[in-house]
Formats: sequence, C-alpha cells, structure tokens
Amino acid sequence: MLPHLLDQSFEELEALCAGWGEPAYRARQLARWVLHHGATSYEEMTNLPAALRARLAERFTLDSPAVIATRAADDGATTKVLLALDGGSEGAGDAVEAVRMDYDPERPAGEGPARTTVCVSTQVGCAMGCVFCATGQQGFTRNLTASEILAQVLHFTRERRVHNVVFMGMGEPLANYEPTLRAIRWMVHPDGLDMRQRGITVSTVGLTSAIRRLAEEGLQVGLAISLHAPDDELRQRLVPTSTGTTIDDLVAAAKYYIERRGRRVTFAYALLEGVNDHPRQARLLARRIRGIQAHVNLIPYNPTAGDDLRRPSRGRVRAFQRELQAAGVNATVRIERGVEIAAACGQLRTDVRERSRGTMVTVAED
Repeated sequence: MLPHLLDQSFEELEALCAGWGEPAYRARQLARWVLHHGATSYEEMTNLPAALRARLAERFTLDSPAVIATRAADDGATTKVLLALDGGSEGAGDAVEAVRMDYDPERPAGEGPARTTVCVSTQVGCAMGCVFCATGQQGFTRNLTASEILAQVLHFTRERRVHNVVFMGMGEPLANYEPTLRAIRWMVHPDGLDMRQRGITVSTVGLTSAIRRLAEEGLQVGLAISLHAPDDELRQRLVPTSTGTTIDDLVAAAKYYIERRGRRVTFAYALLEGVNDHPRQARLLARRIRGIQAHVNLIPYNPTAGDDLRRPSRGRVRAFQRELQAAGVNATVRIERGVEIAAACGQLRTDVRERSRGTMVTVAED
C-alpha cells in the first residue's frame, strides 16, 4: 500500500520536489490542492505538470476513508461519522469516529456567531481503559497516521469551513505523539488548513512527560487534562492506567504548560452520580487546583452500554459547579450536544460492531 501524501510534512514535500528538479512553489501548490481544495486525485491538480502528477501518483495515495455510518442530531447542528481505514468494512474493525458540531466551545451558548468544531480521533480504540468511556472498553488496536487524523477534518471541510479542532475523540493523542503533531502542523500551516493555533485543543488523560514535550513545541494550542477525581485513589479506579501519576504530578505538568505557552489549561471532569459528584469532592478538587491559570470543564456522564454508571441530575451538576465557583475556581458545564445519537467517543463504532455480529442495534444512516 502506498503511503499517503499528507503523511509527509511540508518540509519533506519541499525536499521531494527539489530532489525532482521542481521549483520550490510546487510543495505549496500540492498542499493547497489537498488541504484547501480537498483534492482526492492528482488529475484535479491542473496547474501541475502531467509528468509530476504521474510521478506523485506512483509514490503517494490521496485516498480518503469511506463512510460506514452517519448520525445527525440537534437539527443537523451535530453530525457524527464512522470512517473506514485500510479498507475497513461494515464490521468497523479499523474504523474511527469524528464529530462535527456547529458551535464555539470557547463561548457560552447563544453568544456570538456559530463556529464549526470538529472532534477527531487519534487511535483505533484506546489503551487508557477509563471505566466510563466506550472507547476505553474496546481496547487498543493501533495508532492513526497523520493523514488519517487529517482525513477526519477534511471530511467536514468539504462541506463547510472548520474553525476549531478538538483532539477529544477515540484514543489518547499524546500516546500517538508524532502523527498528532504532524497533523496539527498541517492544520495551522498557511498552505495547509490555515487554522488558528488557539482554535485547536489537545486532550490527554495525563501523560506528564508528553505534556512537557508539547509545551516546548512553540505552538499556541490549548491543553485539556482529564482529571475526573479529586483524589488519587478514586482517579486510579476510574482511570486504571493512571497508577504512578498523581494529581499533584498533573497539576505540576499543567503549571509548566501554562508557564511555557501562556495558555490557560482545562481540567476535564466527567461527573458520575454517587461516584465523584459530591459537594465535598468539589471542595477537595478546588483545593488541589486553586490558584493556577485553569478552569474546570464539567461533563455530565454520557451513558455507554454495558456499565452501571449513572448521569447525575442537573441539580447535582449545578451544585458541584457552585462549590467550585465559591472556592474561586472557574467552572463551566459542557454544552450538551448529540446525546440522542450517542455522541460520546466510541459509541457509534461499538454499535456498528455489535450490529455486524447480529445484535439488534439501530443505526441511523444517511
């Protein structure tokens, strides 16, 4: 199988073109055709010499993943797709999810114009094993390439402009560091997708060495750290792979990122009824993170199949938020999107896999 053109960096494309005796601007033309115009064949690149197009076609593919399933919600403002990789099929083996949401996660609901945000995956499955996550229960299959990450954004840019990208889909982005960074650099490159660096957010379960590495990349991307508990014992129950990394370690890594990048850090906190949503747990959480340039994103649990965890009532969610705010910690509740289409990462892939085994599962497909 040929490698994808977008698994090359811009600098590698420049070197390739130079090595073939082509002028330097050929790399810019290539990048703009694939990322600005969404080209999926070299024949579309009419301002490139035919000989160069043929040479490129022998070396690199431009194939894009096929769509296995689609779900829409919120009157079309939220769309989730399951994309096949490496010739994946209805069994959804090597398949990943991406979600398009027409809102700006940095603004309160109803404030300012709608902005399109795409949530992307970085792995097939996930090795982190979070007990409340559908992807975490699937196990890990493989890392995605940079082109497979970019393909999720390109799927939606062919429909409309994408303003923001959040790395909050299937998988742990910082466990797939190099392809994730290569994809980000294509997103922000002026001849790539030309996105705002501040419009990109990387979410991590808390790989502290990778957080510190990301802090040195010279990028202004946002960082979200999945906390989910105010104490180490509970966090290790909810995130089994977190053993050996304490909340103090995560806070120290967050402080380092803030110091190096000058960006506020988000702590993500999935609220589970009777597990981590008591007011005293909010007060303990506030003591752990108070005083640093951060805020807490409270996420009411989005139920996944096969577990006994429950979503807290709105009253319990608001009570938890008030406790944090009273202690001087900025806290917001995530805007609800796509609940009726199981928008939490991993759920559509699980549904399609179960359907392929003969289980009765309803999947609304377009």
